[in-house]
Order: sequence, then structure tokens, then C-alpha cells
Amino acid sequence: MDTRRLEAFSDGVLAIIITIMVLELKAPHDASPAALWPLWPVFLSYVLSFVYIGIYWNNHHHMLHVTDRVTGGILWANLHLLFWLSLLPFGTAWMGENHFARWPTMTYGANLLACAIAYVVLQRRIIAAEGPDGALALAIGRDLKGKLSPLFYLAGIAAAWLWQPEAGMALFVAAALIWLVPDRRIERAVAG
Repeated sequence: MDTRRLEAFSDGVLAIIITIMVLELKAPHDASPAALWPLWPVFLSYVLSFVYIGIYWNNHHHMLHVTDRVTGGILWANLHLLFWLSLLPFGTAWMGENHFARWPTMTYGANLLACAIAYVVLQRRIIAAEGPDGALALAIGRDLKGKLSPLFYLAGIAAAWLWQPEAGMALFVAAALIWLVPDRRIERAVAG
């Protein structure tokens, strides 16, 4: 089977995840600009999660672009990734509503870590199906970003627990910023 159906399904799930997250942004009952101030943690957590969903959507698209066929293992690995991504609205809402308190921030970081692991599992399932000389295997190479991100999440969870939740959030933001820098490995592999 080709990748079109898998990509369409995944795109739909990611769109629903973003929709669920934005529905958590409740308008204040007061019409003054000052009424928006208490909502900044909710909005900030939404922005960060939106960026993360965008990062996964972008990388998922590129990964499937160089994938020739889908196996049962790839389907299940993709569902595994979508499961963890679908929990982001919960963590986003809990963290924002509680102003980045320790446990919600740690839970959010654990969710990010689970998403990263699930993405690697999907990547490895594709490489197993395509072979070590497949386009994806050749494109990702050493995958420094993929190896650094889980370390940032672990450090963020530890910082939220041992020090301050804000320090954990800073590490989660730093991991997102690493991925915002365009990654042209797959594009170069396709062009080459």
C-alpha cells in the first residue's frame, strides 16, 4: 500500500488535535484588555503545543514523502505516534490552567518525551521496511536533532521536579526552537 491514505488519516487527526486545543481557549466574560492577562499561561501553553504539532506534521510529511510503501508495522507505529500526540491537548490545558505548576509541567514533558520516542519508533519501522539503503535511512543519517530532543525533555522534566517548572518549560521551548530551524536532510535526499 502507498502512503497517501496513511498521510491523509494522520493529517486529519492532527487537525482535530489542534481544534481540540484551541477550544480550550475560553474568552473572558469581561470586555476589558485587562481580562486577557490571566489567560496568558493558557495561551502560551497553546502556542507551544501548536508549534509542536506543526513540527510533527511537517516532519511526518517529509518522512512519508520518501517512504515507498506502508506495512502493518508502520501503520501501528503511526497510530502509536498519533496516540501520544492526541494527549497533548490534555497536557496543554492542565499546564495552562494551573500556570505551569510542577506536576502539569512534568506531565507535559513526559508527553513530549513519549511523542519523541513514538516518532523514532515510526522512523525505525519505515527504515526496516525500506532497508538501510532506503531514502529515509540515508536522509536522516546521524539524526542529531532526534537524539537531542529526548534529552531536552528529560532535562526539562527533571528541572521542573527538582528546581522550577519554568526551567522545565524553557527546555521544552529550546527543543522546539531546535526543530524550527529548517531541516533539509530529506529534501536534499529527494533532490539528490
